Amino acid sequence: MEPTLRFLREKFATKPEIVEANTKALQAGWNYGETTDAFASTYKVEKAKLPPGTYKNIMGNTAMAWGLMTAAHLSGKDLFLGSYPITPASDILHELSKYKNYGVRTFQAEDEIAAICSAIGAAYGGHMAITTSSGPGIALKGEAIGLAIMLELPLLVINIQRGGPSTGLPTKTEQADLFQAVLGRNGESPMPVISARSPADCFEVAQEAWRIATRFMTPVMVLSDGYIANGSEPWLIPDISKLPKIEIKHPGPMESGEKFLPYRRDELLSRPWALPGTKGLMHRIGGLEKQDITGNVNYEPENHQHMVNTRAKKVENVATQIPLQEVEGPTTGDLLVLSWGGTFGACKTAVETCLNDGLSVAHCHLRWLNPFPRNFEKVLRSYKKVLVPELNMGQLRTLVRAKYLIDAQGFNKVKGRPFAVQELVAEIRRQLGLSTNGQPRETAAAVALAGAADDAG
Repeated sequence: MEPTLRFLREKFATKPEIVEANTKALQAGWNYGETTDAFASTYKVEKAKLPPGTYKNIMGNTAMAWGLMTAAHLSGKDLFLGSYPITPASDILHELSKYKNYGVRTFQAEDEIAAICSAIGAAYGGHMAITTSSGPGIALKGEAIGLAIMLELPLLVINIQRGGPSTGLPTKTEQADLFQAVLGRNGESPMPVISARSPADCFEVAQEAWRIATRFMTPVMVLSDGYIANGSEPWLIPDISKLPKIEIKHPGPMESGEKFLPYRRDELLSRPWALPGTKGLMHRIGGLEKQDITGNVNYEPENHQHMVNTRAKKVENVATQIPLQEVEGPTTGDLLVLSWGGTFGACKTAVETCLNDGLSVAHCHLRWLNPFPRNFEKVLRSYKKVLVPELNMGQLRTLVRAKYLIDAQGFNKVKGRPFAVQELVAEIRRQLGLSTNGQPRETAAAVALAGAADDAG
């Protein structure tokens, strides 16, 4: 009762009569629940076991906006957002527009194409560049995303997924844009893809995405969804002085006679981020294929093959800079539940429920969807079966099957609603050959037949 009573006292501090009336109504309801026989059972929700610190209740889109501003601060960059309003991504634009005094520039463009092209211009100018949208808007941005890949400039493309296709279910959740994120552009145009798992996690994901974008000079796709964006959870307010810096280096001026090579790469195949106006760093920019090292326009077949291979290898190299995949539960066993995005909470709880029942099951949640973590295949092959619950028709399952030739099984739902824990528990039991009461299905069937025979007798 105390948190609610404290809220009432603070909310209506200048109106004691309202505090008193609400307190009495609340207490009356509590007393009724305690003394009535109308309820067959009661439940007590224990306090959450959270690390000590100061917490704030935060929504996903707010956490994303604050994570982006934090990433800009940690990298010493001004932030530019080129965006066009769309449900459920608009709140990121709304939130960032409040902070122009902190080096944040927001631009509401006339359409999605103008939005991303303005962001590409900001990236070329040396700023932290972001564009936000949902699935339909990401489709319109497709050509410009390919341009950013060809230019090899750092850019965050944030997709707050919703039900589709087309206008679909604009206020309902779905995670059906994974194919679009990984494969949805013309030509061979790979880019890293990262996904948030909860509202508070958006804060961390925004920083991680910018770190990879700047280290590898590439656009990065950030996936969230309507359930995460509009949901909320306690967020431990961090000490920003303890957050790791995002180091960015720009080449300095060159003396006359020196030649700048804009596509000379480092050990991870990242090219230099040259700032316009820097002495001696003038170079070609555009969507036509570049000559290796010089950046001049080049149509030679061997050069194109080499550059396509190089851009793909650069994205693969991201796996060397991200953590190894972790698993909750036994490291080997009968079943691995593989999740991504906003299904994290339901899958985690369902697996914990099954572990408490003594079942051989574990949970693996992916943050990086392209590339996959270095040890991901080893994790998958440590279990007899892999189950992939998704709020789509099986997109991650398809990618896993194609890459690793593992017969992953899907559990799919596209109703605009998240998974319920109990439906996941039931599917886990089914995959393990158990009925919902824990007996093997064959035993349960035999018991049911025996009961029917007794009834008939």
